[in-house]
Amino acid sequence: MRNLGFIKVKFSVFNPLSPTKITEVEGIVDTGAIYSVIPRRRLEELGVKPIERRFRAFGGYVERNINEVGMEIMGRRRTVTVIMGEDEDQIILGVTALESFGLEVDPVKGTLKETELLLLAIPFLLLSSPWK
Repeated sequence: MRNLGFIKVKFSVFNPLSPTKITEVEGIVDTGAIYSVIPRRRLEELGVKPIERRFRAFGGYVERNINEVGMEIMGRRRTVTVIMGEDEDQIILGVTALESFGLEVDPVKGTLKETELLLLAIPFLLLSSPWK
């Protein structure tokens, strides 16, 4: 869904240790955000516990917990690092999640689309490598 230049998407999150319990969220795609942000309260309902507390975000230093959670987007499932946000934090789908799913923003249609995944191979570097 497109709204005033923002791209909003619905996606599901789940606890990788209990992947049958799923909750759907709607957030803004932010290609400038490294990690996704999901409300801590919603993740705790799934049994997700914080693994680390630290983060610089939202234009300054704020403390937030992080963890690995399962996500489902466009019928695919992956595990990604997320910030466990507070209730006032915007739900965000960040660039590491997009890359994990092989997705990119289609700014014309205001949606996500599959991206062409490329493998960069530089033969002359491999030939001169000390590890060959």
